[in-house]
Amino acid sequence: MSTTRRNFLGSAAGIAGLSAMGIETASARIEPTPWGIKLGIASYTFRSFPRDKAIEMIKAVQTPWISIKDQPHLLQTLSPEELRAAAKEFTGAGLKIMSGGNVDMTKDKTIDDVRKHFEYAKTAGLPMMVCAPTHDNVKMVESLVKEYNIRIAIHNHGPEDHHFPTPQSVLEVVRGMDSRCGLCMDVGHSARAGVDVVKTIAEAGPRLFDMHVKDLRSFTDKDSQCVCGEGDMPFPAMFKLLKKMNYQGCVNLEYEIEAKDPLPSVQRSFAYMRGVLAGLAAA
Repeated sequence: MSTTRRNFLGSAAGIAGLSAMGIETASARIEPTPWGIKLGIASYTFRSFPRDKAIEMIKAVQTPWISIKDQPHLLQTLSPEELRAAAKEFTGAGLKIMSGGNVDMTKDKTIDDVRKHFEYAKTAGLPMMVCAPTHDNVKMVESLVKEYNIRIAIHNHGPEDHHFPTPQSVLEVVRGMDSRCGLCMDVGHSARAGVDVVKTIAEAGPRLFDMHVKDLRSFTDKDSQCVCGEGDMPFPAMFKLLKKMNYQGCVNLEYEIEAKDPLPSVQRSFAYMRGVLAGLAAA
């Protein structure tokens, strides 16, 4: 089977169309791990909506894998009882909390400043925090990873990030740290920073704990984000490499545009990614 971009787009559109007409085919059935890949979603995608509405929309996407953003869906300011109850709203809906974040640690100066995030994660039942520390406090973060046994995945934020702009800047640090410290690679921010995202996935290897994915029409234009499959992000090549690596983390869609009405485009993005994976599985 040819694995051209056009064929993948056609496959995604075909699957979405059959599903919309109520025609169930083997390729149209939604699996939680298509081709062994955990296609998840970052709740930041639905940041304009309260927790109950966000859960409703995540369920409409038909993926169980989620990374929960604290603001507004799992606030750190909640009491322990409120926090546990809020997390239970997600798990009670059949969703699997894989991580929380991005947790901003850039203003944390002391270990007690950092500790509050780990107490939050412990209370909420987060197995991992996607986070943004600094070079000055990252060793404090590592010490608390060991104490709480909660993994961290440092998120790179592109050219504007003065701490960790690229995946490589994260890998330079975490490779000398505890094995529970790794990378959350944002492919959009990485591409904007001039990084070859496919080569970087291979470079990260076992330190790649999590991924935030999006598509861009231009890797030099932050404002060119679009529905997955309509831009230049090399999804087929990324997925093939992740499969080869036996990647066990999530590939979380973080859709940062159309904040007031993201669901239609999110569903189209998932249809495209599932179509890519269906094509690869059949090849």
